Amino acid sequence: MNIFWISLIKIAVTLFWVLNLAALLTWVERKQSAVMQDRIGANRANVGPIRTLGLPHILADSMKMFLKEDWIPPGGNRFLHTLAPMISAFFALMAFAAIPIGHFLVVGNQQISLQVLGSNVALLFIFAVLSLEIYGAVFAGYASDNNYSMLGGLRASAQMFSYEITWGATVVGLLMIFGTLDVQELVVSQKGLIAGFYPRWGIFLQPLGFILFVAAGLAETKRIPFDLPEGESEIVGYFIEYSGMKFGLFFLTDFLETILIGALATVLFLGGWQVPFLMQDGFHIGSNFYAVSNLWVTILQVIAFFIKLSFFIWLFMLIRWSLPRFRYDQLMHLGWKILLPLSLLNIFVTGLVVLGWDYIHG
Repeated sequence: MNIFWISLIKIAVTLFWVLNLAALLTWVERKQSAVMQDRIGANRANVGPIRTLGLPHILADSMKMFLKEDWIPPGGNRFLHTLAPMISAFFALMAFAAIPIGHFLVVGNQQISLQVLGSNVALLFIFAVLSLEIYGAVFAGYASDNNYSMLGGLRASAQMFSYEITWGATVVGLLMIFGTLDVQELVVSQKGLIAGFYPRWGIFLQPLGFILFVAAGLAETKRIPFDLPEGESEIVGYFIEYSGMKFGLFFLTDFLETILIGALATVLFLGGWQVPFLMQDGFHIGSNFYAVSNLWVTILQVIAFFIKLSFFIWLFMLIRWSLPRFRYDQLMHLGWKILLPLSLLNIFVTGLVVLGWDYIHG
């Protein structure tokens, strides 16, 4: 099969599962909060006689945003006002190109990697494009000709700068252990067991790094308890002057970032698509071997990836509906005086352990 068509199919599949999962999260957020608060939740929108637990609300929200008037403040910058939500959504979507949902699928004599962008610096690519995503919030705040919008944009940039340093530092320990920036190779390196029992996943090798990564990652999503750039009860955020589908793009970006942080935590700390005892030819359990076709191995890997991703989405929604918003001074204190020193300490301790291990086994 031509490499162009293979790449096109992989891009289409990635956009399909990412965008549909993001749309589903608009329902998950309502329903999970309802269950936690002993409410029924969204259940009024229906397609004919079909309500299906409120799922048609996804379609109703989409139609509402498409049909609403697109309004731009008279004193605002029309070009940047229009460009800002596109920047946010575009760079959030780009990062998914480096996320592998499986190892490879054999079609005829060809091995097709289940990753759009295979690169030996894929992890750097993800961090780079996520850094650019913040320009959407900054441009939105500046272009809206509104002091509260500007304040939201400034908060977003300060928060990103404060937590992205910690977020990047939390994965250095893993890189020291596995020695690669290739996301697919990071997943492959987590194959096997520790002491014959625990999976060789990042969460067992870097437990502190995992906690710090999730905490800093939540700050990157700009959602409760780190939603200071929005702060509905205070400033209403950098998108206060947005309506229609432009607002919808900012709304979509929040969910895309939630999925992306969950996907990154999955591939870095939970073995990604790894299934315990499952190799590329089948299950190896002790001295027993159970052959499995490549197609079924791929299917099981993809299912494992989405089960782990679903766990993180559930966890992030649980945190979102359990904790109150930080004050701004608390946000900065947590980032600079607690998370950053702990991430540097984690790098130092990991370095000592790696050097000691190499000395003993060298």
